[in-house]
Amino acid sequence: MSTHPLLFSPLQIRDVTLNNRVVVSPMCQYTAEGGYPVPHHLVHYGKFAMGGAGLIFLEATGVTPEGRITNGCLGLWEDEQTEALKPIAAYIKGQGSVPGIQLGHGGRKASMQRPWHGNGPQTADDVARGDTIWQTIGASAMALDDGWLQPKEMTLDDMAELKAAFAAAAGRAIKAGFEAIEIHMAHGYLLQTFLTPLANHRDDAYGGSLENRMRFPLEVAETVRAAVPDGMPLFVRISSVDGIEGGWEMADSLVLVQELKARGIDVIDCSSGGNTSKGSTNASLARGPGFQAPFAAEIKAKTGIMTQAVGLIREPQFAEDLLQNDSADLIALGRQLLFNPFWPVHAAEHFGLTGDYEAWPKQYAWWLEKWDKGLRANGERP
Repeated sequence: MSTHPLLFSPLQIRDVTLNNRVVVSPMCQYTAEGGYPVPHHLVHYGKFAMGGAGLIFLEATGVTPEGRITNGCLGLWEDEQTEALKPIAAYIKGQGSVPGIQLGHGGRKASMQRPWHGNGPQTADDVARGDTIWQTIGASAMALDDGWLQPKEMTLDDMAELKAAFAAAAGRAIKAGFEAIEIHMAHGYLLQTFLTPLANHRDDAYGGSLENRMRFPLEVAETVRAAVPDGMPLFVRISSVDGIEGGWEMADSLVLVQELKARGIDVIDCSSGGNTSKGSTNASLARGPGFQAPFAAEIKAKTGIMTQAVGLIREPQFAEDLLQNDSADLIALGRQLLFNPFWPVHAAEHFGLTGDYEAWPKQYAWWLEKWDKGLRANGERP
């Protein structure tokens, strides 16, 4: 085992080098206007950059207007959105972090309410607030649950158009300054509905067998890989298991990951669940610390691809143990970073890697050093 904390060791993925292994997991803010960022987004992502995370993924960003999960989700379906996102990517990079973005399509879980309005199907109240309801699409014409919109089953033309939309969005992401892209294939959103037999009842070449169900998501992966430079890292977030009887299982994930790896995907972001109306991740799992980390460990061990562990990872030593045990290559934090955007610099201090606030932004460090000296002089800090 390494004596230097792996959490703060650089990691090179293709042509991009991360300063550390702490990743900001994509977390929807449901606050965009017409797919465009607002000042909240710059402040929100800027905090994580100031806090020292190695890689910062922007939230799920729709490749089409209808691909947004809610009316408040970001988009990259038109060139003007590229310009609007440039300041965010530039600020992240300017603070020494790598800017990344997650591209996706909500599928049958699109056109839903913002969480604070109910987190379910939109109602007349949402329309009265100014939101709109649109026709959703999916692998099959199966609603997520009673009362949810019934999606239109995608045709071959729909699939061709969506692959082109993913490629175009990837190109815009590059122009905006993002240096890593994650394709969203998890949580019951469009690409995952092709994968899972719970949502895919097609009888053509895109349904039935595992090979057929993987076909469209793999085509999207191929399309995005071809649309970006060879040196750009590509991540894919998957639901490692559905956690529902008759659904997607780990054995399926292992086959999928081998195929993704063969198509030039670099890192698998190992989440779970989402094919119910009750939540975006697997509610059937006991939610202890690192409850999804075993998925990352198994996929890494059995396929040789780099993995990203996510899910209730809160303590620096626990994150380090996952890396030292070769359970994952990257550690993604979500709500823990909302609670404490400066978790990475605190973690570095925990391991004794920094002193005198040298890892903090200089605008903060100058004040904190003086504050710290005063506290120590007064015996208020050891």
